[in-house]
Amino acid sequence: MSTAASSVPQTPVQRITKGFRANVQTYALLVALVAIWGIFFSATNGNYTTPQNISNLFRQMTVTSFLAVGMVLIIVTGNIDLSVGKLAGFVSVVVAFFQARIWPQVFPNQEVLTTVLSIVAGIGVGLLFGMLQGSIIAYLKVPSFIVTLGGMWILNGALLLVTEGKTIPANQPLFSEIAQGYLPPAAGWVLGVVVAAVLFVLMVMGRQRKQRYGLTLEPMYMDALKTGLVAALVLLYVGIVNQYNGVQTPVLLLAIAAVVMSYVSDNTRFGRYAYAIGGNREAARLSGVNIRKNIFLIYVLMGFLCGISGTVLASYVGYGTIAAGQGYELDAIASCVLGGTSTLGGSGTILGAIIGSLIMSSLTNGLQMMNVQPAWQYLLKGAVLVAAVYADVYFKKSR
Repeated sequence: MSTAASSVPQTPVQRITKGFRANVQTYALLVALVAIWGIFFSATNGNYTTPQNISNLFRQMTVTSFLAVGMVLIIVTGNIDLSVGKLAGFVSVVVAFFQARIWPQVFPNQEVLTTVLSIVAGIGVGLLFGMLQGSIIAYLKVPSFIVTLGGMWILNGALLLVTEGKTIPANQPLFSEIAQGYLPPAAGWVLGVVVAAVLFVLMVMGRQRKQRYGLTLEPMYMDALKTGLVAALVLLYVGIVNQYNGVQTPVLLLAIAAVVMSYVSDNTRFGRYAYAIGGNREAARLSGVNIRKNIFLIYVLMGFLCGISGTVLASYVGYGTIAAGQGYELDAIASCVLGGTSTLGGSGTILGAIIGSLIMSSLTNGLQMMNVQPAWQYLLKGAVLVAAVYADVYFKKSR
């Protein structure tokens, strides 16, 4: 965002070059994503970009993306949460347990009610665990690394206790719709057009807000071009997935969560405080920011998103098992770092984390299609992560 007026008129080429340099990391991510898709397109004889695989790819990324969306604010404040994967896994087991063993006996033949109650139970478990960890970190001042590491082990034990080493089914038809459902094609187009319209309305409102505060405005055509490009990508996505079965329900839920979290992080006092705490904790404290309260609320929010992620996971796989959520915390952290969230705190975006998550899922999906051994998948994903962090450091030094 430009805050200083320039006295020298710039040509359109100069403006585009300046905008590219200011957002070079975001553009580099998009270029990397296109390159990955291009490589797998060639390696799989085009099967990678079929509507069915694109639909599967976006569905697969949703569970990790819910965690990454919350992890951004955790890392932005200079903290970490190593328990999110196991918390999502534990929630999925709890939801499956209620779906299979509790609600059918208490409310027989009440599928709508039992589905709603299972969702409430799953989100409730996530919230309670987030409150517990947030309290210890914020008010007892125990380092987040230690608290969440302990939380991960506790959840691992809780998983074993609830499942007793067995798989719990969660394949009731209505519950399965949460992660396996589709919108009708017509509804998908209506949704796509509405999203495109909202993007342009937000663009106009953003320009009016900048004008009101006396900030320098980009030329109208530049903002219209960027907004039009995003809107075109949304409509392109709808067009592709409509060739299969339509827009996936979990992708719609993820989009809503991402938009809400983006608004919270960019336009609310709560979000600005998170960046202030991570940027300079002492300055934030002297400015009157209630650091303990904000850290606590951020972990509660993370617990809420873990609740949603675990519910989607149970619906997606159709059962709860002791291996649920294994390694998801590393994927969520990697998605944030890959998307530009600084491990030192103070910077990071929700959109970047979503793109990072899409890159990680694209790699996994493509390598699985090529039947690459898991050992090589881990090696490649690790190398990509390190390269991305090095690129981030390099670009920041060269600015």
